[in-house]
Amino acid sequence: MSSSLAEIALGRSARVARVDGPRAFRRRLLEMGLVPGTEVKVVTVAPLGDPLRIEIRGGQWSLRRKEAAQIAVEL
Repeated sequence: MSSSLAEIALGRSARVARVDGPRAFRRRLLEMGLVPGTEVKVVTVAPLGDPLRIEIRGGQWSLRRKEAAQIAVEL
């Protein structure tokens, strides 16, 4: 089942399928290690729903929902 990272529930894990969006955005995320096949977990969501904090490769990142919507994941 495929969806976007923005749709993943709090505490759930998923595997990155692909990264869409502008070239500079994709390149930045790929260089930081968010590549297809990587496991990602939604750790926290801000009180108003934006941004999300995700855990990836032992580190934690904050992403806006708009950015997370451009990352396709498989549950």
